[in-house]
Parts: sequence; C-alpha cells; structure tokens
Amino acid sequence: MYTAKGRLDNSALIRQYSGLVRRLAHQMIAKLPANVELDDLIQVGLIGLTDALSRFDVAQGVQFETFATQRIRGAMLDELRGGDWMSRGTRRQQRSIETAVHKLEQRLGRAPHESEIAAEMGLSLGDYQDMLSKVRGTQLVYLEDMSGDEGSDDYLDRHVVDESNNPMAQLQDHRMREALVAAIKNLPEREQYVMSMYYEHDMNLKEIAAVLKVTESRVCQLHSQAIARLRVKLRDW
Repeated sequence: MYTAKGRLDNSALIRQYSGLVRRLAHQMIAKLPANVELDDLIQVGLIGLTDALSRFDVAQGVQFETFATQRIRGAMLDELRGGDWMSRGTRRQQRSIETAVHKLEQRLGRAPHESEIAAEMGLSLGDYQDMLSKVRGTQLVYLEDMSGDEGSDDYLDRHVVDESNNPMAQLQDHRMREALVAAIKNLPEREQYVMSMYYEHDMNLKEIAAVLKVTESRVCQLHSQAIARLRVKLRDW
C-alpha cells in the first residue's frame, strides 16, 4: 500500500496487520499468567509492528508478514521479560500454602479444609484467610517454576512459541487441559463454582459474591485457595 507520493502508507499497513498483532497476542497469552492483560500485549505488539514497518527492506527477500511477526513477538517477549507480576514475598506465601495443601492431601487422602491448612501453617483461620486475600492467586504458572527463584528467559523461550505445527506440543497441551479439568472437578464444591463463574462465564468478583451471598473479599480468598490446590495437582505439567 502506497500513498499518493509513492511511499508506503504506514497507517494503512498498521490497520491491515493489526489482526496479526491480535492473533499473536492471543496465542501468547494462552500460556501466560492470568493477570497479564491482553490489551497490554496488543499495545506492545503494535509498537513492534511499527518498528517492523520502519526497518523492513524488501531487498532482504523476506515476506513482510514473516518479518513483522518476528518483530511483534520480540516486542511482546521483551515486555514480558521486564515485568514482575508478583513480588517474591507474595510468591513465597503462595508456595507455603501449596506446600501445606500438598502435605495435607498426602496425609488425609482428600482436599483439606481451610482450617486444616491454617493449622498446618501454624496460623489462625483469620490470618490464613488474610494471606489468601493478599496472595490473590491468579497464576497457574510462574516464570520461576521453570528456572529457580531468580527467574530467567527459559520459560518464555520454551513455552511462548508458535507450536501449531508441533504434534507433541499439541498432545501435551491436550493432556494438560484434561488434567486441569480433572483437577477442577476435584475441588471443593464452592471453589468449583468460583472457578466456573470466573473463567467459564466471565463473571466478576462482585457478581460471583452476589450469587454465593458472600463478600468480594471472600470470593478472592476462595479463588486464591483454588489456584493453590490446582498448582499442587499440576506441578508435573
């Protein structure tokens, strides 16, 4: 696309390839923590697209879409690598909850109650619920899960890739989904309701609280606890 003066019409090209940015953002966010915002990825991706337009040289013999895809994904990955979605202190609290849940599940052979988890951690029920509110568990996977406490690019490089042509990756993803569905079915009933309303029906905390007749803070606690239970179940994935 060219302007009347014979120059590339960047505005028209950005409009034309904005769908590519959105598609790449959706592919990437599917394997990222739930609190990473899609709109943020799209905005960064558009910056990457603009950069691609300024750097593209047809003489290189590469199609623009291929070149742009690399630039867009690169911009998104740079943004993700520079982000810190949850403080280390909060992550330690999340892991301490998971450790207690895991020990109790092994000992009891069932999903432990809140009071049991609190006792295992040496906390009062109120203090444990306060911790759940602070943790606000929104992530099934953290970067450090794959690389240690300091984190690295390894998780992103291994997981945030285009695996559409990788049969083994597709099989693993299918198995992961099956394992997640099974793990959710084994959650305590109220936590199942929270996960279903939040993720399947796109209800916000206020709406879920109204249905369950509890406070929004309580919904947040139930959500955090459900995430901790699921992360214990899905550690091997």
